[in-house]
Amino acid sequence: MTTLTLENLDIVNADLYASQGYPWEAWDILRREAPVYWYDRPGIDPFWVISKHDDILAVSREPETFANNPRLIIYPKSSDEGDSETMPERHLLNMDPPEHGKYRNLVNRRFTPRALDLVEPHIEAVADEVVERVVTALLDEASTKESVEFVTELSARLPLAVICDMLGVPADHWDRVMRWTNETIGAGDPEYQAGRSRADTVRDAQKEMFAYFGELVAERRAEPSEDIISLLLAAEIEGEPLSDFEILWYCFLLILGGNETTRNATSGGMAALIEHPDQLARLQADHAHLPTAVEEIQRWTTPHNQFARTATHDTEVRGQRIEAGQNVGLYYASANRDEDVFDDPYRFDVGRDPNEHLAFGGYGEHFCLGANLARVELRVVFRQLLERFTDYELTGDVERLRSGFVGGIKHLPVRFRVVA
Repeated sequence: MTTLTLENLDIVNADLYASQGYPWEAWDILRREAPVYWYDRPGIDPFWVISKHDDILAVSREPETFANNPRLIIYPKSSDEGDSETMPERHLLNMDPPEHGKYRNLVNRRFTPRALDLVEPHIEAVADEVVERVVTALLDEASTKESVEFVTELSARLPLAVICDMLGVPADHWDRVMRWTNETIGAGDPEYQAGRSRADTVRDAQKEMFAYFGELVAERRAEPSEDIISLLLAAEIEGEPLSDFEILWYCFLLILGGNETTRNATSGGMAALIEHPDQLARLQADHAHLPTAVEEIQRWTTPHNQFARTATHDTEVRGQRIEAGQNVGLYYASANRDEDVFDDPYRFDVGRDPNEHLAFGGYGEHFCLGANLARVELRVVFRQLLERFTDYELTGDVERLRSGFVGGIKHLPVRFRVVA
């Protein structure tokens, strides 16, 4: 067996993420031996790996020094997995100050804790409906169903329903939106490609999604409602309305971010609880641990693995010189196992406190817009799961998404008993 070293470790290959999950050993080596490491391998544009918690915080809080444009994500250039970076995009993720703040503020008030307090009862109702559908199927005397495909039947349903509702997407169209989301986020995975290249998979999904939301925009322009699309149509930046192109990109980003992050945290959290029965029992015995459990699930799963930044001028991180134009890769999952920040970081602890994880980003300009919404959704869905089911167990392998960007779970077969 080959010994892993700085010279041969691989943190980019999507096939390794699919087969093995996150490369924890490689990140341990990087944090210990080269926390700011020049990653230069064949088939990829070289970049500096930023693997430690404090350094990612520092970079994230200096948007004038480390810009989001032009490289948003670390992908191999030898694979068509990187082709989508060349597509014309205009959304919050690739905007820098001061433009970014102006566009973010257009919808920010819909995602504040106060605003979400008002919609939490609705989120509870949606979660109850999703869970009840599974309960009915399991209790159906005519059914031979023994396990649940947790991702497609549970974890993907709640966040999709909530963000679609916020955007004004009718319920009978949600399955279509889920397919477009899968094909965009999972475009590098053969299961979602259906024989197409990654680039074609993304473009097809994008084309269909933009056409669909274009129709919704036209409908809301003629008849405004209380949804986010209507809000965007009424918004102005420096006295000018947003173009349809900008509104469509906003919808695209909200659908992806509002769906995929919570889905993967829920799936990964369920797997973690099953793999750590002592923590599951602790949570079942006392639901007061739910708030800290939600934070630990986010730290443990870190649904977004990385984002990239580009140095705008010569600078330093941890004493290492970084030249203008060079890229840095911010590896949040590595930061969430940083032994200098987290006590016993490889222990899953639903009562962990404090828990300054970076699952929502580095607390800078691009801290996740939907962080508060994700927390509410995770509290709601795990409370429902704990109340309605018991005796959890995996009945098959965890199948992971082929992606070095998203720590996604595609399939999670789970057996549980409905609480009488």
